[in-house]
Amino acid sequence: MFFPRGGSATVARALARELPAHGWSSRTVSGSVPGHGDADAFYGDLDVHAAWFEPTGDLPMHPSYEDRANAPDAVFAAIDDLAYERHVRAWSRQLYEAGAPDADVLHLHHLTPINEAAARVAPDVPVVGHLHGTELLMLEAIAEGPPPTWTHAAAWAKRMRAWAQRCHTLVVLSPSQVPRVERVLGVGADRCVVVPNGVDLARFDRVGIDRAEHWVRHLADEPRGWGPGTAEGDISYTRAEAERVAAYPVVLYVGRFTAVKRLPVLIRAWERAQARLPTPASLVIVGGHPGEWEGEHPADVVAATGVRNVFLAGWHAHETLPEFLAASDVHVLPSVREQFGAVIVEAMACGVPPIAVDRFGPAEIVEAGRTGWLVEPDDEAALADALVEAVSDGAERRRRGDAAYATAHARYGWPAMAARLAAVLEDAADARVDPVGSAPQAA
Repeated sequence: MFFPRGGSATVARALARELPAHGWSSRTVSGSVPGHGDADAFYGDLDVHAAWFEPTGDLPMHPSYEDRANAPDAVFAAIDDLAYERHVRAWSRQLYEAGAPDADVLHLHHLTPINEAAARVAPDVPVVGHLHGTELLMLEAIAEGPPPTWTHAAAWAKRMRAWAQRCHTLVVLSPSQVPRVERVLGVGADRCVVVPNGVDLARFDRVGIDRAEHWVRHLADEPRGWGPGTAEGDISYTRAEAERVAAYPVVLYVGRFTAVKRLPVLIRAWERAQARLPTPASLVIVGGHPGEWEGEHPADVVAATGVRNVFLAGWHAHETLPEFLAASDVHVLPSVREQFGAVIVEAMACGVPPIAVDRFGPAEIVEAGRTGWLVEPDDEAALADALVEAVSDGAERRRRGDAAYATAHARYGWPAMAARLAAVLEDAADARVDPVGSAPQAA
């Protein structure tokens, strides 16, 4: 349902690219907006049906599992019944036009009104649901007692449970999600299959790069940093500053500017670490979909703290991430409720050791002391300690980076993940008699 801007879109694209090797053809149906969220451009080499949101197209803007003030995509739990029906009807048209009734299986990412549209347009086609975790966070918040502005929370929780229970199988990212699915969606463990997110090992690997050229280009010559109320590229740096970044250790954050990512905690931990670092070092922040943020914007935190050596590089295409990792020495993700952490695996595949939080997906990916560092959630002091250790000890950094590289390349290649998914699709397809002579197709 969402225009391509986050990890789930990257997962959908990678799996669609790999499925033909396992006997499946596919059509990708995706929400789309001009610019960074253009589905035709993002999924360009695939069979794509781009569904355009207003004002370019006729789809109402999709809601969100996150509640961000003044965002164009309001939280699902605040969307009323009339707007909900408008979403379902709009997506019913999109699915019908994309040929969903003729598919062997519908592979639906997240739990959204597309699930209801599928039930109306293609009621006999088996559904494999793919949970990326953000929907679970919203449902858990509803169960704990939603904020008063979530006026339709109960209705959405009921809908999402029904959609999940209608699925033939639910794909989850890690074993830790299974008991949460049982608790908030009422789907038994026997109907859940774990398929971790993978990494494109042909793209994410150790590559040679001119660090100075890279950072001068992205921080000074072609800047994309932005702040509250400013345009993309309004935050920039001098060539001298960029060359200084390249000359010393670089800690890299990559991701959206959502509250769960805890960017303010990271910046304040970086401030704590400064006086203890034996060498100059830089924290570079890549990401933040232009104009989209929750809570404190990183630029505001930098200004309020006066912390040195923090650089906002702006939003960049996923294809460029290997270059950013190659020009860095440590990856950091302070997110407290990261459902998987694909960017962690991508960093590891490039030999860059990660610092992450010891919860959910990262805790199952990173082996503390061997492939990276794990800290307690929201523990600013512990995060500062990990940053100091990672920056200060180059030999240890390289040792953990080597172990991270080996682990990522052994466990997380997309072909293996697609093989797991293909088996799930085959099982679901068995629930419907295939037309004679047809090849299976997933939508």
